[in-house]
Amino acid sequence: MMTAYENIRFAIEHTNIDLSRDEIETRAKKYLNIVGLSNFSDKFLQTLSGGMRQRLAIVRMFALEPKAFLMDEPLGALDALNRAYMQDLLTYLLTKGEKRETTLYVTHDVDEALLFSDRIVVLTPSPGQIKEIIEIDFPRPRCRLDLSKSVDYMRTRSKLLSLLHDEMVEAIAEQEKHLRD
Repeated sequence: MMTAYENIRFAIEHTNIDLSRDEIETRAKKYLNIVGLSNFSDKFLQTLSGGMRQRLAIVRMFALEPKAFLMDEPLGALDALNRAYMQDLLTYLLTKGEKRETTLYVTHDVDEALLFSDRIVVLTPSPGQIKEIIEIDFPRPRCRLDLSKSVDYMRTRSKLLSLLHDEMVEAIAEQEKHLRD
């Protein structure tokens, strides 16, 4: 069993063999602090809440400093409050200063897609094919409150919801057809 600190340190240690022990420890502590888990660094993973474990998983990924990120529904299991907090945290981590990390972010949450994306690819249901690609040019850094007041945001959001609604109606009709046959 590992503590939160040991979990991050282990990941950094085994992917960055050229770092000194002090550099590894400094990086692990830095990232625990960023996600507000410094006071829980000596806690075992199974004693952390689901939201804390999710923050730890995300910050472990950032601590590794990869060239690109693949995030598949990373916030899907969180309650609304923790999800909003983690969206703000991810916005900060993904857009530190002028540098923006390359990220492929999969989500079914339209607002989350609009918050993070430069480009949204809407896929059809199985087999997934590209239905439409929508360029997102809202200024950065993005703030959910400012976005929600924007006419362009609401227009783009409505378009995305309409695309998804059309797919849902078609999928339900297809399922009903199979049930009747």
